[in-house]
Amino acid sequence: MSKIEQGSTNVYADLGLEDAEEMLVKAQLATKIGEIIKRRKLTQVQAAELLGMTQPKLSNLLRGQFRGISESKMLECLTRLGRNVEIVVKPAGRSQSTGHVSVVFA
Repeated sequence: MSKIEQGSTNVYADLGLEDAEEMLVKAQLATKIGEIIKRRKLTQVQAAELLGMTQPKLSNLLRGQFRGISESKMLECLTRLGRNVEIVVKPAGRSQSTGHVSVVFA
């Protein structure tokens, strides 16, 4: 029998990736972009045109291949899809020596 290990909330960290936090943020943004496109019943061609990118690049983003797409571009995609993006900067908790990035969808 295989041993089952409990993972964290970040699969990229569980895999030991150096940029795990950034990858998790991008995955969350890509998921939301995909949800909005689906809800609006846009084709990938229509969505790519609206987002200012090629259809193959959008296809990659929606399949989780977003290493070549900046977080800034993904935030721009959300605004082009009619979403307000708000960035909040606040102090890290007392027990933390460094801060972290998280995404909250309202």
